[in-house]
Amino acid sequence: MKELSDCRVLIVDDVKANVDILVQALSSDYKLSVALGGQQAMDAVRRSAPDLVLLDIVMPDIDGYDVCQRLRAAEETRELPIMFLSSLEDVKNKARGFEVGGNDYLTKPFEVLEVKARVRSLLKAKAYADAVKAAAERDLRIAREIQTGLLPANVSARIKGTGLDVDAVLEPAHLVGGDLYEVLRLGVDRVLVAVGDVSGKGIPAALFMAVAMTLLRSMARLGHPPEQILRQLNDELLEQNPRGMFVTLQCMVFDLAKRSVTCASAGHHAAVRVIPGMAPSLAFTSSGRVLGLMPSEDIASETVELQPGETMVLFTDGVSEAFDANQDLFGEERLMAQLEGASGRTARETTMGVLDAVRRHAAGAKQSDDITVVSVRYDGAGSQERRSSS
Repeated sequence: MKELSDCRVLIVDDVKANVDILVQALSSDYKLSVALGGQQAMDAVRRSAPDLVLLDIVMPDIDGYDVCQRLRAAEETRELPIMFLSSLEDVKNKARGFEVGGNDYLTKPFEVLEVKARVRSLLKAKAYADAVKAAAERDLRIAREIQTGLLPANVSARIKGTGLDVDAVLEPAHLVGGDLYEVLRLGVDRVLVAVGDVSGKGIPAALFMAVAMTLLRSMARLGHPPEQILRQLNDELLEQNPRGMFVTLQCMVFDLAKRSVTCASAGHHAAVRVIPGMAPSLAFTSSGRVLGLMPSEDIASETVELQPGETMVLFTDGVSEAFDANQDLFGEERLMAQLEGASGRTARETTMGVLDAVRRHAAGAKQSDDITVVSVRYDGAGSQERRSSS
């Protein structure tokens, strides 16, 4: 926990005599900064956020109420402790101070001992809250490492010799999230690719994601077709699901000997299929219910013949539902436009092209959902053909 002597207090008052009193009272206990007006205070906080602000209200440029509201509106200073020190002693003034986000309010003239006691109390509370937050973030980072470890590693080695080029990216909106993907070699000629999205965010979604990933991996290795894998996964998730969570999932099995791909979907967005010389189109649009909520017999599969040079792009709604600062969605049309001509790109180029397009659209707006993109490119040769020619 941070030592109180290392805390910095920003004193904001346009009357130098008031500033001198506070500096004399606090300089032996804390680090101090001074601003002689509201705009100076905002500039000082932008340069380096203090641990506490002692804020006058009546100032010639920006008043203390406005300063407080601006600090509360900014993500990085939302929790910054603010104590008003003002000659306005009417109850309505005090009430407004708390309404705009102040943590404390003391009227002038004040007793130095009371100021020191309240400053110490606010700083102790902030130091404790910061320590708790740091511990939580440390635990989340560890959870993130564990969750990342569940995702398939060294995908290129897994699919070597199959005629597929696969690339995937997963960017959680928080340190941990509920998106998942799997790339699994089921045999010489068969590769499973799946993408899913768990309801909710944070630790609960991450835990449910881990369960879904483990079950998916185990059931896929039994060699069943995609629709049966999803049905069995749904049955297992139904067994113990006290919070009523669910996962959408799209599961594809590429059969390189037959040059075909079979897909089953449970409440998940259709993939985009990019074939050379053709406009991108949605593939495998039929879907059953989401997994984990109720028994489901409506999950079916579709099979299409693979075309040389084609690419399948699987994604979660963090792509199509990415917002910009004006709450405008990235949407399906922008995704299709981005994938024009993707048949000539590697899987990595396709994946990163989609991710970059989403980032450009967001233009710095806060990410609201996990983003996952998986691109699967087929080079046109089955693995049986590759073995016979080697």
